[in-house]
Order: sequence, then structure tokens, then C-alpha cells
Amino acid sequence: MALNNRSGSCNWTVAKIGIVFLGLSLVGYLLGPPLYWHLLEGFAAVRRSSSAASCPPCNCNCDPRPDISFPHGLVNSSFTDCAKRDPEVNEDTEKNFAELLSEELKLRETEATESQQRADMALLEAKKLTSQYQKEADKCNSGMETCEEAREKAEAALVAQKEQSAMWELRARQRGWKEAGVRARARSQGGVEAF
Repeated sequence: MALNNRSGSCNWTVAKIGIVFLGLSLVGYLLGPPLYWHLLEGFAAVRRSSSAASCPPCNCNCDPRPDISFPHGLVNSSFTDCAKRDPEVNEDTEKNFAELLSEELKLRETEATESQQRADMALLEAKKLTSQYQKEADKCNSGMETCEEAREKAEAALVAQKEQSAMWELRARQRGWKEAGVRARARSQGGVEAF
């Protein structure tokens, strides 16, 4: 029993050590790269500050025509523009930039105009369809009103016809007419029941 207990505690100890190692590895994996880059930036800042302190200030008073000559008589004229702004280049750049902006604005204005025309055409088409549907609805409503009027007239005519039939039947009975005799004669003649 004592042997089993020791091997169980040994396994538990190894598992604890493995979990702690895994946790430290995970923390190192997550925090390592940011710390590394922050340290590099710190060292670079320290180097710059130390090198800036030892470097004398730059003097940029260039000679307008330095005497720099190369073999075969070539001269490098790019040094003549030392720390100077060329007004012609700036004007050309500004003109080009203004032209580009102008072209961009014209292009956007054209696109907006075309978009507005498409929207206007779609609106006009929608108005036409709405008008057509409204005409169809008006025709349908007019037809419904006509049908309703005809139904009301037919109902009124039916009521009047029933009243007139009842009146004639009452007169006929007052004069001695019997319904059973009329039905028997109609059956014998092969006709349809009258009433």
C-alpha cells in the first residue's frame, strides 16, 4: 500500500510541475513578443540620445556653386539645391495637384449627374406605373359601382314583381282560384309547376 501511495503522489507532483511549466510557457508566449519589442525600442532610444549628444549640430550653409568635379568633366549639379525650395517646382506641383483635384471634381459631378438622371427616370417610370394602376383601379371601382347599381335595381324589380304577383294571386283567390287545380293541370300537360 505504501508503494502505491508514493507512486500516486509522484504522478501528482509530475502533473503539477507539468501544469506550472505549461502555464509559464503560455505566459511567456503571450507576453514575450511585446516585451521584446518594447525593450528594443528602449535600447534604440538610449542609443539615439547618446549619439545625439555626441554629434555636433549640422551646418547647412551650402555654397551656391560647389566645385565638385568628376572624371571626364562631369559635374554634379544636384548639390546646388542644398536646402532650398524651388518655387517653379512647387508651382508646377501645385498646378498639377489643382488640375487633378479639378478633374476629380468634374468626374464626381458627372457621376452625380448621371445618378440623378437615372433616379429621375426611375421616378418618372414609377409615376407612369402608378397612373396606370390608378386608372385600372378607377375602372374596377366604376365597374363595381355599376354592378352594385344593377344589383340594387334587380332587387328592387324583384321586390316589385313579388308584390305584384302577391296582389294578382290575392285577386285570383278572391275570385275562386284554387292552387291545387292549376298544379294538377300543369302536371297533366307536362309543364313545370307554376308556383
